[in-house]
This record gives sequence, C-alpha cells and structure tokens, in this order.
Amino acid sequence: MPRGRYSLHDPHDHTPLGDERFQCATGPSGWRYVSTTTYASGAPAGSADLAIDALGRPIRLQLRSADWQVRAAALDGVTWVRTDPSGEHATEGNVRAHAFTGASPAFYVALARLLRLTPGGPSTRVRLVCFTAPVLAPLTVDQSWSLVDRTPHTTDNGILEVDEYQVSALDTGERHTVHLAGDVVLSAPGIELEELESPPSVFD
Repeated sequence: MPRGRYSLHDPHDHTPLGDERFQCATGPSGWRYVSTTTYASGAPAGSADLAIDALGRPIRLQLRSADWQVRAAALDGVTWVRTDPSGEHATEGNVRAHAFTGASPAFYVALARLLRLTPGGPSTRVRLVCFTAPVLAPLTVDQSWSLVDRTPHTTDNGILEVDEYQVSALDTGERHTVHLAGDVVLSAPGIELEELESPPSVFD
C-alpha cells in the first residue's frame, strides 16, 4: 500500500501551492486513492477519495476544496453533485464523458488504468470532466493521450517499469509529459513526488 507526499506548485512560475499526502491500494475490485491537501502555509486545503473498478472506471469520487464538495461516479457517462459551502444548495450535472480529472495526481493514475495504452501505439482521445480548484467548478475538456515509452528500472524490490505519457489538450494544443510507476505519479506538471514509504503497486 503506497503512501507518501506530493509537492504541488504552479506549473508556469513554480510558485509552491502546498502538499498532498496520500495512500493508495490495488485490489481484486480495482484501486482506491485517498489524500489530504494543505496550502503552502500548512493550513488544510481539501481532500480526495477516488475508487475505480477493475476496468478503470470511476465508481466513486469525493472531493473537498474551500468548503465545496463534489460526489461523483460513472453513471450514464459521468454524473456528479456539487454542494456549496453553506450546504444549502446542491447542483447536479451529467456529461457523456469517460472519466474525471482535476488537481490530484490520482486522476493521472486512474486515467492511465482506464486507457491501457500500448507503448509506441496510437494516441487515444478522451473526454473528461475537470473539477477546477478552488471551488470545484466542473469543466468538460478533451485530451489526447499516448504512451510514448516504457522503461524498466532495477530497484531493491525488483524491476519497476516507468511509463512516459504525452498528454495534449485538444482545445489549445498544449502538451505535457507525465511519468507513472505503477500507481504512483513520479512527475507531472505542477506535481513532484517528494516522499514514498513503500514501493508502487503494480496493476495486473
């Protein structure tokens, strides 16, 4: 069960934004990731709880940020309920999309599991609902994912394969690179793995 800490920063000017402490685990029914985030000051910022099934589909998502809350799942596309800070009002949404994304590194792992791309194979287009910080406003985005390379690395616990993905935003053409090892993000825009107490889990 990997657990550790990611540091979060602005991908453009590298201003520190805070930390995300996480733990995650694989199982016969899928994968679950839970985390808490703090601002750079150390004050609480929010939390994430994501569970995907064995095929990578999001079966449960709960996000908290700035007192806003989202509960979501894959249902007739993807469906969510977003609650305001007062707790008095809730808005529902539904989009014909494949999955969710947002600030948490968990979304990279979940989407890679859903797509199951082949190294050097063709890119895949995917539609996502992005919950943008800090108020978790939903935004539908289209991305293109390709698995550029898979590199084995020798570790004390055996061979660890690192996947290099290229992710393109189809509305702007902006591209970035994401490196994953099992169910841990090694690096991505605005994300750096700072601590890892146990090796990444490897999906079947």
